[in-house]
Amino acid sequence: MLLEGNLSLLMSLYQKLCLSRPAIPLVFLILHTGFMAAGLPNFKLDASSDALTLESDRDLDYFREIIERYDTGEILVVTYSPEQSLYSDESLSALKALRDDLATVEGVDSVLSILDVPLLYSPVLGLGDLGDDFKRLLDEGVDLELAQGEFSRNPIYKDTLVGPDGKTTAVLLNLEVDQTFVTLVRERDDLLLRDNRNELSAAEKVRLEEVKEEFIIYRTQATGISNDRVQMVRDIVAKYSDQATIFVGGAPMIANDMMQFIQDDLNTFGVAILVFMVLSLAYIFRQKRMVVLPLLACTVTAIVMIGFLAWVDWRLTVISSNFIALLLIVTLAISIHLLVYYQEHCRRMPHMTQYELAYKTVASMWRPCLYTTLTTIVAFASLVVSGIRPVIDFGWMMTIGSFTALILTFMIVPVGLAQFKTKACTNLGNEDPKYTKIFADCIERFPRGILVVSTIVAIVSGVGITQLKVENRFIDYFKSDSEIHQGMLVIDRSLGGTMSLDVILNAPAESLEESDSGSDSLADDPFADDPFADDPFADDPFADDPFADDPFADDPFADDPFADDSFGESSSSASSYSYWWNRSGIRKVEKLHDFLESQPEVGKVNSIATSYKLARDLNAGQELNDIELSILRNRMGDEMQSSLVNPYLSDDVQQTRISTRIIESEPGLSRSELVQRIEDYAITELDFEPEQVRTTGLIVLYNNMLQSLFGSQIQTLAAVFVGIMFMFMLLFKSVKVSLVAIVPNMLGAAIVLGFMGLAGIPLDIMTITIAAIAVGMGVDHEIHYLHRFHKEFEIGGDYISCMRRSHKTIGRAMFYTSAIIVIGFSLLSLSNFIPSIYFGLLTALAMLGNTLLSLVLLPALIVMVKPFGPEPTTT
Repeated sequence: MLLEGNLSLLMSLYQKLCLSRPAIPLVFLILHTGFMAAGLPNFKLDASSDALTLESDRDLDYFREIIERYDTGEILVVTYSPEQSLYSDESLSALKALRDDLATVEGVDSVLSILDVPLLYSPVLGLGDLGDDFKRLLDEGVDLELAQGEFSRNPIYKDTLVGPDGKTTAVLLNLEVDQTFVTLVRERDDLLLRDNRNELSAAEKVRLEEVKEEFIIYRTQATGISNDRVQMVRDIVAKYSDQATIFVGGAPMIANDMMQFIQDDLNTFGVAILVFMVLSLAYIFRQKRMVVLPLLACTVTAIVMIGFLAWVDWRLTVISSNFIALLLIVTLAISIHLLVYYQEHCRRMPHMTQYELAYKTVASMWRPCLYTTLTTIVAFASLVVSGIRPVIDFGWMMTIGSFTALILTFMIVPVGLAQFKTKACTNLGNEDPKYTKIFADCIERFPRGILVVSTIVAIVSGVGITQLKVENRFIDYFKSDSEIHQGMLVIDRSLGGTMSLDVILNAPAESLEESDSGSDSLADDPFADDPFADDPFADDPFADDPFADDPFADDPFADDPFADDSFGESSSSASSYSYWWNRSGIRKVEKLHDFLESQPEVGKVNSIATSYKLARDLNAGQELNDIELSILRNRMGDEMQSSLVNPYLSDDVQQTRISTRIIESEPGLSRSELVQRIEDYAITELDFEPEQVRTTGLIVLYNNMLQSLFGSQIQTLAAVFVGIMFMFMLLFKSVKVSLVAIVPNMLGAAIVLGFMGLAGIPLDIMTITIAAIAVGMGVDHEIHYLHRFHKEFEIGGDYISCMRRSHKTIGRAMFYTSAIIVIGFSLLSLSNFIPSIYFGLLTALAMLGNTLLSLVLLPALIVMVKPFGPEPTTT
């Protein structure tokens, strides 16, 4: 009763402040909209990969730790396929110019190409020659035929710098690690975690707010710099497009292109949908005011909400970019319902004034519109508990946007109608349209058949739901004829794969204790597995060492034969204990390395096993023992250390890294299954302890995000339906009515998810919110229909006659709304961004399915169950 009293008070205030004094809402709208519009230039999209991860994900912090430890920044890949032979003078000259231009791009730490790497097989060097003085491809006297063979044989270069066909090469742009970004985000996440545990002091809480603000500002700058860098690379590449086929790939470019496609869709299809809405409203209502008022409501609502997001610096991401389109749905639906009710009253009570008609419309519609808004909010509330910031933001945006749409639409449409001097009571169209009449006839004649068909649809949808997959192959986001798709294919097929996945191996706990005690891995048996042990005169792989003839010539240890390091000192501290840099450790790594290479989803694999394979090649195929490995590492020059050892080995924490590249175009790619397969093999087949093996990389982070969102959606859908049941109880005060109403809503969500499963459309960062969308839109139709049916039943008549009258009135509004949204959002099928296509078509499917369920299944259940009580008896 208290709620009803408050709602009645709100209605009274609305009548006095809006309908009776239209200048008040007009001035408010102009000032408020103008203020919000002033913020539009500051509206931003967030394209950072950080926006697509779980804030509380431990793997995220570990990922950043690995980046810092091994100094592995992101990579941009430029593929180069010249028209002439790759090794011709013209091609190499153009490649050199391209490489030099790319090296000037700000933020590029280093550039690696076939022109920069040392030639080790051209001719084959000895192990003692791995210093810093190497021949390179453009050096004088280099045999190009030998070099060409090396790029197809060398385990470091093949499938990375040159493709299998020898016609495509890659220029790798290693980007600088943004230490400021890493420091800020790790401080923020640490403070957030402690804040959730109520462990922060007052000063630390102040610091948390400061670091949040610092991080947002810095991330905006970093994203802008990254986008500019990608564009600069593309501009440079464009200058060489007449000499070769060139593509640009890599994670930074994927993020950049995704947001660019979304921004283009917002501009292009936003206009297209707006034009379609104008034409549809003109066809349906055939009066200018009926077109202008809903469009004005949609436009003002969009400006106010986008301006609000801009003023508070609330960014749209890949996930929340659909917010604007959904906001238009909500606003348009409310507007059409108001206009249809206005027409109905105008037709039935032509003697009323415009003010009276507007008031009557509001009096009839404010309650169902309020409850549809509340139930929509309940549906989108399921996203707020996801733990993924962009998804949480999307849920809150829809909450605020739905209330805003309700308020502004009621301030514009009824108030606008009340101001016209002449009534809009002509050209109202058919009061009994054929489409809703067909539905009514089916319900009257085949109510049980409708239940049977609905049951079959539910079963099929259930089967489809069991086939749903949670995945996000980025190559599937772009059409096959797009530049980014083609570039990713070239990288996948010829240059080792697109996205990175790291496998981190940690030494057992007991070996760490050995390391702390300073023990030497060779102390127990320095001649274990030594190929020279049986034959002291066997060929020494270091026989061609410059110290061989004169052990004291230029020897750094000549002055001090008792120096601590008998093999010499290196920047890598090779003389310290290393669990992995020995025959036993490398064998373990090599087995996992070879297993990874055998997986169809995995492209190029690099690790310390790659270095060992190279050394074995240079040693005429002979295995190296521990002493030789130690000598080899100490005699490597800085260049070889930095490329072969440092990115894959950390003696400080007794850890080694296996870097892999994943083939995005592999048809059977399932990232979660691949990660699980790798971990299972390492633990069950190679006898690693679970705590020794860990996978990391953007693939792991994205997979964690998707799995978390999928889990939270499944868990919260039940709670959402309970919340909607509660809203039905408040509105209709009947358990029976609420149960009848919830069935079509649940089936509507099942149909969309089941269709996705049967069609093989994966749940990913764009489509995983479709369940909330389906529930939120479906419940609106049901509330409107039930509210109208209840009113008709109170007026009098049996269930069939009430159903037919409801179909004539509210059924028309539901059909109009659905038709505009279904066809309008189907226009997104023309997008170049596959997730936008899915979103448009799935939204259209959800709207179509919910409309049919609300106009067919819901009334059939009402007619059969009779939830509003017995029919009146006739005398």
